[in-house]
Amino acid sequence: MAIRSHYYLSVADLAHARGPVASLSYDGAGPNDLAAAVQNAMRSTDLFERWRAMQDEPDEVDPSLGAVDPQATASARVSDLRTDMDLITELPMSIVRQRLNLLIGNSWQLRDMRKA
Repeated sequence: MAIRSHYYLSVADLAHARGPVASLSYDGAGPNDLAAAVQNAMRSTDLFERWRAMQDEPDEVDPSLGAVDPQATASARVSDLRTDMDLITELPMSIVRQRLNLLIGNSWQLRDMRKA
């Protein structure tokens, strides 16, 4: 049984939080859109498959990078001048990091992580 983790994340400037590849990037307008995009990225292979198709040798991409957690949940809210997001998933940080970077680039920060 995989260990579920609770990731506490923040995004300093959600209005400018975009990934490096426009076709893979988050394009929403607020915290609810961000939470929905992140939750979908953890629950389905859609983002991974689109990213993999862009690689020089898609068939050589490690299939374990496409792992999903159908039970993943994400919520986000505005707090002071930033957006705080809670993500609960059994996916390891390496996969969470890759998908967040694809969606919103390096504009996010891990504030804490605990066993869910």
